[in-house]
Amino acid sequence: MAGPIFETPGKRAGELAGKPGVVRFLDLPPARTVMVDGDGAVGADAFGPIMPGLYGTAYALRFALKRRGVEEKVGPLEGLYWTADGTTDLDVILDADRSGWRWTLLIVLPLAATGDELEAAFQAGLAKMAPSEASRLRLGMLDERRVAQVLHVGPYSAERPTIERLHAAIDGAGLRPRGAHHEIYLGDPTRSAPERLRTMLRHPVEPADAG
Repeated sequence: MAGPIFETPGKRAGELAGKPGVVRFLDLPPARTVMVDGDGAVGADAFGPIMPGLYGTAYALRFALKRRGVEEKVGPLEGLYWTADGTTDLDVILDADRSGWRWTLLIVLPLAATGDELEAAFQAGLAKMAPSEASRLRLGMLDERRVAQVLHVGPYSAERPTIERLHAAIDGAGLRPRGAHHEIYLGDPTRSAPERLRTMLRHPVEPADAG
C-alpha cells in the first residue's frame, strides 16, 4: 500500500488552506507560541480569563515588529486537547462529562522576533492578566512534525463526523494518531453564524507499526 504524500508548505498560510472535508498530510516546522494550560470543561468560563494574556502578547509582538518594518499578522487562536488517561476512543472523548479533559490554548508567534522583543511582549501579556491567572501564561515551542488535517465548516458541536473522517484517513494511510488533537479557529464565533464557522482539525501522526 502506498503511503500518504506529505506536503511541505512554504509559509504558514499554506498550512491553514484546504477544502472542507478534504484530509491533507503535512510536514510542519516547529512553531514558537504563547500558551496557557488548563483542564476540565472548555468554554467561555474557562477561556475568558486567559485570553488577554494570549492576545496581549501576540499584539505587543506584532507592534514591536512593525516598528522595525516587519509586517506580521496575529495568528488565530488554537487549542490542543487530550484526556487525563490518554484514551483515543471518540465516544469517551466526546462524552458530555469532560472533567477528564486536558487542554492548551495558544497563538503562534513570528519567528522574526528577537529575544528582547519576545520577552517584552510576554511581559505585556502578563500585565493584561489577573495576578491569580498570570502564572499560567508561558512561552513554548510546538513541534508536531507530521500531521493530518481537515477543514471543518459549521458549529463546534457538529465536529464529530469531520473528526471521524480525519481518523479514517489516518488509518487508511497506514498511520495512527499521536499526541493531542489540535484545533485552529479560523472563524470568530462572536461574528460568524455557527454554520459558517471554519475550524482546522489536525492530529500529529506516526506509522501504525511504530513501537
